[in-house]
Amino acid sequence: MEYKIVINEFEGPLDLLLHLIKESKMEITEIRIDEITKQYLNYIETMEKMNLDIASEYLIMAAELIEMKSRSLLPNKQNSEDDYEEDPKENLINRLLEYKRYKEMSSLFEDLELNRKQFYTKKPEDLRNYQEQEVIEEEYDINLLIDALNKFLVRKQKEKPLNTKITKKEYSVSKRNVEIKNILLKKKKVKFEELFDVYKKDYIVVTFLSILDLIKKQEINVVQENNFSSILISIKE
Repeated sequence: MEYKIVINEFEGPLDLLLHLIKESKMEITEIRIDEITKQYLNYIETMEKMNLDIASEYLIMAAELIEMKSRSLLPNKQNSEDDYEEDPKENLINRLLEYKRYKEMSSLFEDLELNRKQFYTKKPEDLRNYQEQEVIEEEYDINLLIDALNKFLVRKQKEKPLNTKITKKEYSVSKRNVEIKNILLKKKKVKFEELFDVYKKDYIVVTFLSILDLIKKQEINVVQENNFSSILISIKE
């Protein structure tokens, strides 16, 4: 059989042997040592003629193939169990099968790596800006607002005592409603505690009742963007 030598880069002698077996359309388990040895030596000879460096492992494999070919030409002799010696051809077939599995798995991983490169990732970012703001529902806004008011009073209590003196100025819910809406029209959005700018008992009560009244009339929005964050109040457009 004539064999056309094609010079390729191989990863080692087993890689070269697999290439030769494939080109010869052989099965690994039915490898013909004499034919493969001839093709392998032709490859080595071609490399030498081209003044290419030949790795020692290729020469070692060449020696093994020549030895196997020589053995195949000798008459078979029956070995006793005590004189058992591993068949070099069988050993080579097992090495080729193992290397082929390794090569196929390497090819699979290369394909997976190539597919993974088709995906592009980016660093995590804060997605809260894209979330819809949580509007306080009427069913539970009172408890939430009362809690916010209590926290506000605790902070103020540490600063100075609450002024409980009776004054002539009277506060009404309707009047405070107008004041709050004017503040919101000007500032667009304010924190809940900012509406309690006067620290007097009657003023605090009226302001709180006014906020509840405006919520009931659906004239303002009450928003808490995150748990435990400040409650924001804005005018409803």
